[in-house]
Formats: sequence, C-alpha cells, structure tokens
Amino acid sequence: MRFTKKLTALVLIFGVLLAVAAGAMAEGERKLVIYSAVYDDETHGLCERFSKISGIQTSCVVLGGGEILARVQNENKNPTASVWFGGPADPFITAKKQGLLLQYKSPNAAPIAEKYKDPDNYWTGVYIGYVGFVCNNERLKELGIEAPDSWADLLDPKLKGEIKMASPAASSTGYVILATVLQLMGEEKGFEYMGNLNKNILEYTNRGGGCIADVIAGEIAVGICFCHDAITQQLNGYGELLTVNVPSEGTGYETGAMAIIANGPNQAEAKEFYDWALTADCQNMYKQYGALQFLTAPGAEPHKAVARIADAKTISYNTAWAGNHKEEFTSKWAAITNH
Repeated sequence: MRFTKKLTALVLIFGVLLAVAAGAMAEGERKLVIYSAVYDDETHGLCERFSKISGIQTSCVVLGGGEILARVQNENKNPTASVWFGGPADPFITAKKQGLLLQYKSPNAAPIAEKYKDPDNYWTGVYIGYVGFVCNNERLKELGIEAPDSWADLLDPKLKGEIKMASPAASSTGYVILATVLQLMGEEKGFEYMGNLNKNILEYTNRGGGCIADVIAGEIAVGICFCHDAITQQLNGYGELLTVNVPSEGTGYETGAMAIIANGPNQAEAKEFYDWALTADCQNMYKQYGALQFLTAPGAEPHKAVARIADAKTISYNTAWAGNHKEEFTSKWAAITNH
C-alpha cells in the first residue's frame, strides 16, 4: 500500500515536471516580428528563408517607410516588432534622434562603405537605389518630345500636367527626390527649381512607385522615381513602351536601411536576422522578386538589367544632412507648391 502511494506520488511529480518543462519550452520559443518596407513577396521570401536556416519563427508586416516610423513612434513604450527592414534611411535618422532604435554594431557591417551606414551603428544599408525618370515613349511621341534625360528637361512647357512624383511630405522616396535636388543645386536654386517643376506636376502620389502604373497606362508621360522600380517594369513586358533615364547633371540615391527597434521583444533573434541580412545569402535573393537595387554585402550581385546605370553620375548624397533637415525642407516645399 505504502509502495503504491509512493509510486502514485512519483508519477504525479513526474507529470508536474513534464508540464513545467513543456511550459518553459513554449515560453522559450524563438520568435521574431519584422516591419518591412519592401515588396510583399520579397519580404515573405526573406522571412521564410531566415526561418528555415535559423529555426526562428518569423512573421512580417509590410508597410510604407513613413507608416513604419509612425507605428514605431506610437508603440514606443510597448513595441510589437523588433526589426525595421527597408525603405530610405531618412526616417531611420529621425527614429535614431527620437531614441527609437537600438545601437548595434554587426560584425557583418564592417566591410560596408561608411556612406551606407550610420556612424553610431543605429542602422545599416542593405541596398542602394538611384533617382531617375521613367517615360512612356508613345505619350512622348504624341507630345513631340524626346525622353527627358536631365533635370532641366522636366521644365519643358510641353510636359505641363504630364509628370507625377511622390510627395516629399508623405513619401520617403519623394523626400529623397527633394533632397537630391537641394544638394545638387543648392537650397535656394533647388527650391526655385521645385517651384518651377510644380507647374508641370499633375499629381503627387503617397507611395514612391505610385507614378509608374500611370506612366505605363499613358495617363502621364513621365514619372520621377527610383530607377530600379521602373526597370523592373521594363522586364515585366514593357521594355518597348518605357524609357528609364538617370538625369545627366547627376542624381541622388536612397540607402535602403535596416535597424533594430529599441526595447522590442526577442532582441537576440533580431540581431541574428540583422547579421544575416548583411550577407550575400540574403541580398542575392532580392532579384528573385524583381527588386533590382544595387547591393551592400560583399559578394552580393545585382541583377544584370541595372548594369547600364551602374556608372551613372551621382552626387555625394548626404543622408545624414537630408535626414536632419527633413521637417524643415518638407514644410518649405509644401509652402512653395501649396501641397
């Protein structure tokens, strides 16, 4: 009888230990939530690959760069995600100033050029995209003009109501365009140029690539955007319809960035993703999803379709300067253009 009672007690204790162990395993399950500003299919492809090689259960939410900044600001006291992936670096600079990012020096960031990463290790570039023009050849023929290949060409009166670009106030892409003009021409002449360009603008879109579909449809002749987004559409069957040019005077570029969100959950897993995202294994996946940017990881190779713009004239784009003056410059742009 006494033996039976002891056996029963041991069974109960063993059961409790199993339950505790199972609970500990559940609590220790490795998870990661990512906010991404790149294409949906690209985001999910990267997350699936990372989960497969790391064993970390990874989920992602795709938003615009400005939307991610707003969400990170709103969730400051209780972050949902731990990684912010993709989109121009300007909002990352804002987030850094507001104490929203974790300082992390990845060992894989060492070989990346200094101009593509934060000097204090709050964000690192994962791709680079040039600003340029996408043009509808049929619409241009109707207007009797050649495809613009300079900033000056965009002021042609024949292009009145024929141009779209993203709003610098609403879109990270739009702001890179504005900051490019200001750095290329100087602030005074740059804002004068933006005022003159506004006369030919039909609409300012909320998303960076929002103008490209309208160019393809022939609703407008020209879109100002990132070249790689337009080249993707050339490869998607619009090679004869579209011309993609980089402005001859020089152009700026986005540094697509990545950061770890301060106080976010699962930061060990976030650092693991961050390190992996700075490898060729990760970045060589981009082109599978039509993302044709230039890449930052040693050994990563961009799609051959962007080779023709690899030697385009670029300015020494100052990402930090652009980020630190964003509120000032977008306010002045809004006043000049009444948008």
